[in-house]
Amino acid sequence: MVQQSFASRSYRDDAVVLRTHKLGEADRIITLLTKHHGQIRAVAKGVRRTSSKFGARLEPFMVADLQLVSGRTLDIVTQAVAKGAYGGSIAADYASYTVAAAMTETAEKLTDVDGEAGTAQYNLLVGALASLSRAEHAPGLILDSYLLRALSTGGWAPSFTDCARCGRQGPHTAFSAPIGGMVCADCRPPGSPAPAAETVSLLAALLTGDWTTADSSQEPHRREGAGLVAAYLQWHLERVLKSLKHVERS
Repeated sequence: MVQQSFASRSYRDDAVVLRTHKLGEADRIITLLTKHHGQIRAVAKGVRRTSSKFGARLEPFMVADLQLVSGRTLDIVTQAVAKGAYGGSIAADYASYTVAAAMTETAEKLTDVDGEAGTAQYNLLVGALASLSRAEHAPGLILDSYLLRALSTGGWAPSFTDCARCGRQGPHTAFSAPIGGMVCADCRPPGSPAPAAETVSLLAALLTGDWTTADSSQEPHRREGAGLVAAYLQWHLERVLKSLKHVERS
């Protein structure tokens, strides 16, 4: 009966490791974003021992095929097979590491309610981590693209063309995080920033995945765009992203 009960509570899913916490002398609590079960917290027993068979597979930014058992408060990881070993290459570069930390913190905030939009957020995060580990683009561009897409997946898609309030056809010259992006002169709140046209084009490219435009952008426009993305993110999350302040911007 005990074995049958154990088996009935067992399940398998792909997951990306968001963060870890020490538990006791040898265990860890792992916060995971799974492909089909949303965000979960699980115990990995003995994972901190040098003899552990899957300790390295449960480090932050790693993607693995996991076997878990449902528990009353925390699930238990019983098996881990690596699928995306991104952690090592990301951790070896400080700029990439801080970007990955900001992405996983964002994913954790956006999926902390019963796995809402979990599969789409999972796919988005795994793709961003893979791109980051392969150094396909500048880390800051990968981060801002991920943040814009993650917010869009969460229901807060910004507008960089038409007015975010009235829909008037753009281009427009003012940006408002509370309203949802670029706004026309009639809808512009007092004190709204007026980003350069090149910055707006960059943000639109990052949102749509136009990497030819994004990669050819100039550093001043990347910095200005990063500030707007950060403001937009923190407004809609209604909290400060702690890891974002550590991200290096050239």
